[in-house]
Amino acid sequence: MSNLLPPVETLKMERFLLPSPVLKSMSWITRAQKFSLKMRFHAAISPAPSPPHLFRLSNPGVSSGSGVRLAPRFFSPHLLAERRRDSGAGLVRCSISQVHNYGTVDYERRSASKWSTLYRGISILENPNAGCSAVIEQWENEQRELSKWDLCRVIKELRKYGRFKRALEVYDWIQSRGDRFTFNSGDDAIQLDLIAKVRGISHAEEYFSNLPRISKDRRTYGALLNVYGQAKMREKAESTLELMKAEGCAYDVLPFNVMMTLYMNINDHNKVFSMINEMKEKNVPFDLYSYNIWITNCATMGDVSEMERVVQEMIADTRVNANWTTYTTLATMYIRLGNFDKAHNCLTEAEQRMTGRDSAPFNYLLGLYCSIGKRDEVHRIWGRYKSSFPSILNTGYQSMLSSLVKLGDAEGAEKIFKEWLSKTLKLDPRICNIVMRYYLREGLVGRARKILDSFRESGGMPKPLSWEILAEGYLKEKQILEVLSCLEVAASYKGLRSWSPKPGDVAKILAVCREQDDKESVRLLIDILRRTGCLEKEEYRSLIAK
Repeated sequence: MSNLLPPVETLKMERFLLPSPVLKSMSWITRAQKFSLKMRFHAAISPAPSPPHLFRLSNPGVSSGSGVRLAPRFFSPHLLAERRRDSGAGLVRCSISQVHNYGTVDYERRSASKWSTLYRGISILENPNAGCSAVIEQWENEQRELSKWDLCRVIKELRKYGRFKRALEVYDWIQSRGDRFTFNSGDDAIQLDLIAKVRGISHAEEYFSNLPRISKDRRTYGALLNVYGQAKMREKAESTLELMKAEGCAYDVLPFNVMMTLYMNINDHNKVFSMINEMKEKNVPFDLYSYNIWITNCATMGDVSEMERVVQEMIADTRVNANWTTYTTLATMYIRLGNFDKAHNCLTEAEQRMTGRDSAPFNYLLGLYCSIGKRDEVHRIWGRYKSSFPSILNTGYQSMLSSLVKLGDAEGAEKIFKEWLSKTLKLDPRICNIVMRYYLREGLVGRARKILDSFRESGGMPKPLSWEILAEGYLKEKQILEVLSCLEVAASYKGLRSWSPKPGDVAKILAVCREQDDKESVRLLIDILRRTGCLEKEEYRSLIAK
C-alpha cells in the first residue's frame, strides 16, 4: 500500500479539513478548532460520527500571538511582522508557530499558573452581557500587572473552547490601555477573525479598511480571505485574492489553498483544477493540504486512477511527508468509493505511524473501523487507547460509543457508558444522548429512560435536548403525560440559551391529544408553549388554532 498513500488529511466535500502537519504549522487555529475540523469529515462519510468539539476539539496548541480560525480555516504562520501603535510603546513579541518560532519567544514553555487562573475567572462568568474587563482589572489590583503574553494566552484558551465573544472582549481591554501594549499584524488578523464571528462580516470589513497600510499584509489579507471563504462569498474572496496578488501577498501556497477549499465547498471542481494549474505555472510549492484537496477532488469526481496518480506525484515530492493522517485520509477516500479492503490496509498502515501522546488518531481509527464494519478492530483500538493514556477524555468515549451503537453493539455500549460514568470528571450530556438515541431507535424507551436516570444519579445535569430526545421516544408510544413531563423539565432549564419544543413535535402531540380527546394535556402543552415564548410566534399559534 505504500505506493498508493498520500500525506493528506480527511476531507468532507462541504467542509474541507486540514492535514495535521499543516494544522500544526498554522498557528492561527486553536487546538479544539483543529480537532473539530479534522473530525467532521469522518462523521459525514462514516456510519460512526467522529468526536465532537472539545469545548469543542479539537487539537495541537498554538501560540498566543495568533489564532484566526478558518473555514477553510487556515492561515500563514510565516514572517511575523511587528509594529508599534505609538512611538512610546514597548515591543512585545509573540511566537506564532508551534513548529517554528522564527526567532521569537516560545511562550508555550512558560508557566501556565498565572494566566490559567485569570482564564478560569473569565470563563466562569455566567452573565453573557457582563464584560470581562472587571475580572482583568480586579486581577491587576489584587495580583500583579499582566503582560501581553498573559492576556494573549487567555485569548488563545477562550478561542480554543469557542468563547469568541470573551476573547474579543479581552482584546478590547488590551486596546483600551493605549500605549501600554504593542500590536502587530498578527493581532490585527486575530481581531478581524473574532469580529467576523462575534459582530458579523460587515464589521470585520470595516475593521480591515481602517487598518493603517503597514498592517495590511499577508496576515490581515489572509484573515479577510478566510472570512469570505467561511461564508462562501465567492466574488469577494476572488477579488481579495486579486488584491493580495497585486500587493505581493499571495506568493505562497496558503491563499491558493483557501480558494481551492472554497471551490470545493461550492462544488466547482473544475475551478480546483484551474488553481492547481496556476500553482504549477507560478512554481508555488504544494503542501499536504494542497495534495489533500487535489486527491479528494479526484475522488469526488470518481476518477480513482487519477487520484492514485496524484498520490504517486505526492510521494515523489520530497517536501511532504506521509504520517498517520495520510493513511486515514486515503482510507476515507476508499470507504467513500466502496473499496473496504484497501481502506482496511490503509488503516493498518496508519496504526504503524501513530506516535507521541496524541489521542486524535485513536478517535479517527474508531470511527473508520466502524465504517467498514470491523467491531473487533474497534474494541482492539479501544484497548490500545486506554493503555496509552492515564485517562480518556469525553471525546474518546463519544467516539467509542458512537461506533458501538452504529455497529449495534448494545451490550458493549452500555458497558462503556457505565465505565464513563464511573471515571469521568465532567459528565457531558451529549454522551448520554448517544446511548439514549440508540435505544429509542430500537423502540426501547424504558431503557433510554434508565440511561438518563443513571446519568442524573451520577451527578450529571441533562440539558433540554436530552429531555426532548426522551419526549420524542414517549411520543412514538403515545404516552402523552410522559411527553409533557419531559417537556416541562426542558422548559424549566435555567441555562443561558432558551429552549422551545420543535413545531413538528407540537403538531404530533396535538394530534394524539385529539385522537384521545385529551383536553387537559392540550392545556398543559399550551402552558409550556406560553412559558417558552412560543405563542408569540405565528408557527405555533397556527398549530393551536387548528
